[in-house]
Amino acid sequence: MGMDERKKNILHAIIQDYVATAEPVGSRTIARKYSLGVSSATIRNEMADLEDMGFIEQPHTSSGRIPSDKGYRFYVDFLMKKINITPPEEQFIYGQLVANIQHMEDLFKKTSDTLSQLTNYIALSVGPHVSETKVQQIQLLPMQSNKVLLMIISDKGVVDNGIINFSADFDQESLRVVSEILTYKLQGYKLRDISKTVLQEIYFELADYKKLVSQVLNFMDDKLKVSDKSKVHIGGMLNILKQPEFKDVETLRSILTLMEEQTVLRQVLEETRSGSGLTISIGGENKYQGIHNCSIITATYKMDGKVIGTVGILGPTRMVYPKATTMLEFVSKCLSDIFEGYK
Repeated sequence: MGMDERKKNILHAIIQDYVATAEPVGSRTIARKYSLGVSSATIRNEMADLEDMGFIEQPHTSSGRIPSDKGYRFYVDFLMKKINITPPEEQFIYGQLVANIQHMEDLFKKTSDTLSQLTNYIALSVGPHVSETKVQQIQLLPMQSNKVLLMIISDKGVVDNGIINFSADFDQESLRVVSEILTYKLQGYKLRDISKTVLQEIYFELADYKKLVSQVLNFMDDKLKVSDKSKVHIGGMLNILKQPEFKDVETLRSILTLMEEQTVLRQVLEETRSGSGLTISIGGENKYQGIHNCSIITATYKMDGKVIGTVGILGPTRMVYPKATTMLEFVSKCLSDIFEGYK
C-alpha cells in the first residue's frame, strides 16, 4: 500500500485541522472544510488505510483520528510548506536580542524569552561552551571584610565570577597588581587550555603575594572544572498551560521535572541537535521518556564556521511546525551574526 497524492492530501488536512483545533478529525470534517474533490466515504476509506500504515491513530474516546508520531514525521519531511519571515518580524527579533545587552547571560535570556513569545512554546537556549572562550581580563575587587570578588572576563563578553573568602584583608594595591599580572599571564588563553601546571607557574612567579594568589588560583582551578557546563536558559514556562496536552497532571509534572534538571536538559539539547542546521525530534524519537508526547526543534549557531551553541523549542507534537522552524532558524542566524560581530 503506497502513499499516493490523495493520501498525502488527506494526511496534510488531518494534521492541519488537528493542530488548529486539538480535536480528533473525522472524514466528514475533512470533506466539509478542505477542497479535496472526493466524498466523505472515500476519505473514510483512505483514512482507514492511513491508520493501517501507522500515520494516524484513534484516541480511546473518539471516533475521529489524530496524527501519530510517524504521521508528523512524514509531514515534516515531505509535506510541510515553508513560510517566510516578514521584515517587521526580522526587525522585532533582532531588536529584542541586541537591546540593552550588558553580559552574555542577558543575550540568552532574551533569546529564550523572544522565541517563547513568538511561538507560544517553551524556548531553550545554551550559550557558547565557556571552555572555548579566551581570557581577556582578570579582576580582583575588594568587597566587605575578608572577601574578594574574582571576575573572569572573556573575549565573548562572558563574565564568570565568584566571591573568595580570606582569613585577612588585602589592600587595594595588592589586588590591582595581582589582577594585572594574572591578566598579562592568561590573556589570550582559552579557558580549557588553562591547566593546573599553568596556574602553578603563575603561583611561583607571584611569590610575594603567596597568600592572596594561592586562594585565587585554587578558586580559578575549581571554576574551570565546571566552566563548560553552560546554563540552559528557559523562556515561556507558562506556555505549557495553554496546551491541552499538558492538562494531565503526570504529563505536566514530567515537563516541569525536566525543566528543573539542567544536566538532563543540556543532554536532551545535545542529543537532538545535529552537527549544524535544524533538527526536529518528534514524540517517541526523544530519548527522555518524560517528553514522548512532545517535539523538540533545535538549531545551532556558529562563530568562525564552528558550532558554539544551541537554541531550541519544546512543545506538543501537535505543533505549528512551519512557524516554529522559521522563527528558530532566524533566531539562530541572528545569534551567529551577533557572535561574528565579537571577532
